[in-house]
Amino acid sequence: MNETAHRTLDYLVGLFKELQSLPAETEWVEFKKNNAKPEEIGEYISALSNSAALCGKANGYLVWGVDNADHQLVGTSFSPSLEKKGNEELESWLLRLLEPKIHFHFYAFEYEAKSVVILEIARAHRHPVRFQGAEFIRVGSYKKKLKGYAEKERTLWRVFDETPFEEMVAMERVQDSEVLKLLDYPAFFDLMGMSLPENRQGIIDRLLQDGLITSCDAGGWNITNLGAILFAKKLNDFKNLRRKPMRVIIYKDNTKVETLREQEGTKGYACGFEGLIEFVNNLLPRNEVINEALRKEVPMYPELAVRELVANALIHQDFFATGTGPMVEIFSDRMEITNPGSPLVDTDRFLDSPPCSRNEMVASMMRRMGVCEERGSGIDKVVFQTEFYQLPPPRFEATESHTRAVLFAHRELNDMKKEDKVWACYLHCCLRYVNREVMNNTSLRERLGVDEKNSAVVSRILKQTVEDGLIRLYDPAANRKAYRYVPWWG
Repeated sequence: MNETAHRTLDYLVGLFKELQSLPAETEWVEFKKNNAKPEEIGEYISALSNSAALCGKANGYLVWGVDNADHQLVGTSFSPSLEKKGNEELESWLLRLLEPKIHFHFYAFEYEAKSVVILEIARAHRHPVRFQGAEFIRVGSYKKKLKGYAEKERTLWRVFDETPFEEMVAMERVQDSEVLKLLDYPAFFDLMGMSLPENRQGIIDRLLQDGLITSCDAGGWNITNLGAILFAKKLNDFKNLRRKPMRVIIYKDNTKVETLREQEGTKGYACGFEGLIEFVNNLLPRNEVINEALRKEVPMYPELAVRELVANALIHQDFFATGTGPMVEIFSDRMEITNPGSPLVDTDRFLDSPPCSRNEMVASMMRRMGVCEERGSGIDKVVFQTEFYQLPPPRFEATESHTRAVLFAHRELNDMKKEDKVWACYLHCCLRYVNREVMNNTSLRERLGVDEKNSAVVSRILKQTVEDGLIRLYDPAANRKAYRYVPWWG
C-alpha cells in the first residue's frame, strides 16, 4: 500500500500509455492533473471500484498528470506519500473509511521527464464499495451516488451474484513469456496426467482451455484467480492473493503464548500441496509404538486425516475475506486447521450433508488432480481415521467469520471429558449411518477401545447422548440388549 514499486517501470509505462490512449474517460478510468482532495479520492475509489465490477474489469484507475480534455501528458505535483488528512497519512485515512477494505495502490513514477501517479483500485466483489458510508458509481465520466441509479445498482448486484472468485482476474495484460514465468505449468500438466506440449503455443492453449488464463482485450493474457491460486510459483506475485498462502505455526505447549516456529507457504495450492503436507507432517509430534516386538515411531495424527482437513481448508475458504487466510496451528495436545468463512452447513451435519462448496471450480480441479477426495467423502475419512487410531473425536467449530477443524492427541477414555465421550458417540453413530449401518453397544465399545466386561461404561455414554438429543433409538420397542441407534436427524 506504499509507493514501493510492485510493478516494473516498463509495466507502469505500458499501462499508462494504454489508459492515455482511451478515446474518452471511461467508467473505470478517471484522469486528473493535481486535484488531490482526500474526500474526492475516497469517493473515486468507491466509484471506480464499483464501475470496474460493472464493466468486467479487474481494476479501476485514477491517473494524475494527464489533461482531462485531450489526455495529453502534463505532469503532476501530487505526491501520495507526502499527503495527509489531519495528522494521518492519506492511504491509512482512505483505507479506514472504506468498507469493505479493498486493495488499492499508488504508483508514482517519471515518464518523459514528467511526474505521473496511477492509483490502481481492485474491483468490488460481493458488496458495493462505500466511502464514509456512501456508495458511488460512475455515470459516463461523472461520479454519482449509487442510490440515485437503481438500474445500475441492480445490475451491480447481479454481477456479484454471477461472477465466481475463480473467474476474476488476478493479473492483467501478461505476455506469453510472463505467463510461463508466473505459473508452474509443468506441475499443471504433471498433476493432470498430460504430456507437456512441445511448444509454447500448445502450453498456452491448454491453460486457456482450463480457465487458468483468458485473453485480454488490450493484448496478451489475463491470469485468472483459478490459475494463480492453484499454480502460482509465488502467490505474492499476485497482489490480491498475498494473504492467501497457508500459514503453519507450531507452539511450545497447549497455548499460543510461545511460538517455536512459523512459516508461510509460497506456491499455489495445487503445485505446492504435497510439499505442504510433507512439511506439516514433519512438524507433528510422533508417538512410539511396539508392534511384534519392534519399536517404531508413528505420527500423532493420521496422515490421511491431516491431508483431508488441510485440503478442505484451502478449497472451502471464503476467498473474498480480507486480511486473513488459511492456517495450521500445532499445539502439544492438538492441531487446529482454520480457514476464512463460516461453514455453509451446520458443523454437526458435516458427515451427512450433500457436498457444498463456495469455490466449485477450485474444488473440481483439485479433485481431477487427485489432491482431495471425491465429493462429500473427506470428513467421513477423517472420522474413520480417528476412530481407527482410537483418538478423541475431531471437533468442527464455526465462528462468525471462520471454520475450524481440531484433531486431538491420544487420551485414555477415563481422561476424556463427558462432552468428548458424547461427541465421539454421536460421530460414530453418524459414520455408521452414512455407511448404511446402525450403532449399538458393541460397535461403540470397539470404537472406544472398551473391554466387553466394561460395557456398562458404554451404556452410560449412550444414555447421555440420547438425553442430549444427538442420537435416538432406531426401534424403541426392541429388547434392551438389541438396542440400536441412529442420529437425531436419521
